[in-house]
Amino acid sequence: MPLWAEAGCWGLLAGSALLIGAAAGWWLRISPQVIAGTVAFGAGVLISAMAFELVDRTERSVGLLPTVVGFVAGAVSYVAVNALLARRGAQHRKRSGPGQPSETQVQGSGAAIVVGSLLDGIPESVVLGLSLFEGGIGVAVLAAIFLSNIPEGLSSAVGMREAGRGAGYVFGMWGSVAVLTGVAALAGNLLLETASPVTVAVITAVAAGAILAMIADTMIPEAFARTHLLTGLITTSGFLIAFTLTRVEL
Repeated sequence: MPLWAEAGCWGLLAGSALLIGAAAGWWLRISPQVIAGTVAFGAGVLISAMAFELVDRTERSVGLLPTVVGFVAGAVSYVAVNALLARRGAQHRKRSGPGQPSETQVQGSGAAIVVGSLLDGIPESVVLGLSLFEGGIGVAVLAAIFLSNIPEGLSSAVGMREAGRGAGYVFGMWGSVAVLTGVAALAGNLLLETASPVTVAVITAVAAGAILAMIADTMIPEAFARTHLLTGLITTSGFLIAFTLTRVEL
């Protein structure tokens, strides 16, 4: 199988976790506190992968300055686009309780939520595609993205249901996002196949900055809204478990 096709398959696998979470959120009646706890745990897992598998590895590869520049560029870009989408109704796209606007409340909010979800998932997918250049899929990154996507899909699906959106919309949206994350992983691998290691490393840093900004802007607020003082402890547990798994793997 060509490397770019393998990247697409891994991206699709990671994106499929969104559908798993959405199905759980749509058909199961899970308490808001449990949903928020899973989001906090997923955030911790993703922070661990971002810090050790992306930023640390990039710094060792190209040095501190390119890593810092790429990281800041990714974070600023994410925040700017996310602020624009928030004004169009996508601010609470991961919220499981009241907060997501219906289409009648904010015209075009459904489309903004779809674009916002893609904004959240594309940096992760690109990282997956790039990780294949290092001799194989980054297992820790793949596991972190998969595990964090489950609570993301779960929480958002519940919020969409509360906002009056139907099952066709919810599963159509997450199915589309899952496919497009696979395409993003494929495209990242294909377009950068001949790029220099420095270019790949800097783009990885950009993606890492966007991922951290996404966690802070969307996942942590959703978790804190329900788990309050336990958010830090749950997030820490996710971080430590993911970190331990990477060390055991080594």
